[in-house]
Amino acid sequence: MALALLIPFSLGLSGTALAHERRTVGPYQLVVGWLAEPAFQGQSNAASVRVSDTRVTPAKPVEGLEGTLTIEIRSGGLAPRSGAPRAVFGQPGLYALDVIPTAAGAYSFRIVGRIETLDVAETFESGPGRFDEVKEQTALQYPVEVPAGEDLAGRLEGLERGLGSARALAIVALALAIVMPIALWRVRARR
Repeated sequence: MALALLIPFSLGLSGTALAHERRTVGPYQLVVGWLAEPAFQGQSNAASVRVSDTRVTPAKPVEGLEGTLTIEIRSGGLAPRSGAPRAVFGQPGLYALDVIPTAAGAYSFRIVGRIETLDVAETFESGPGRFDEVKEQTALQYPVEVPAGEDLAGRLEGLERGLGSARALAIVALALAIVMPIALWRVRARR
């Protein structure tokens, strides 16, 4: 029983990323997900990939891939953001492409390039049993929830439309304020 309790505890202390997807590609294991899990909308994060060579025991981190790999980040059918990942300091074999996810929801990461002599082109999608989807900021906020940037933008657009109507009414009122006294003066002048 004690052993059954120690196994999950030791996995938690070993730095194993439980909210990441693991995939074997040739002799390598790729572990892909957000650098900081869970990921929140509007919070600085990074798409990450840890690469290990499984031909040796224990698996050995593969270093020096920041010049041979590209990570593409996709969300919502939009054009991807892609770039060469940076090596994460103090964590051999871990690479990250920094990003601030601005929309909550599903994301996919595509790892393209070379791992030593192996060409790779692997796509990883967020979801259950894989890496986390991006959550709304409101999940973190306390004591008052603040609307996200896209919600505020929508509200500002509504205000701008309202201000446009108010501006048009103000122009008409100003024109009437100028024209009416002139018209009344002319009417009085004719009498």
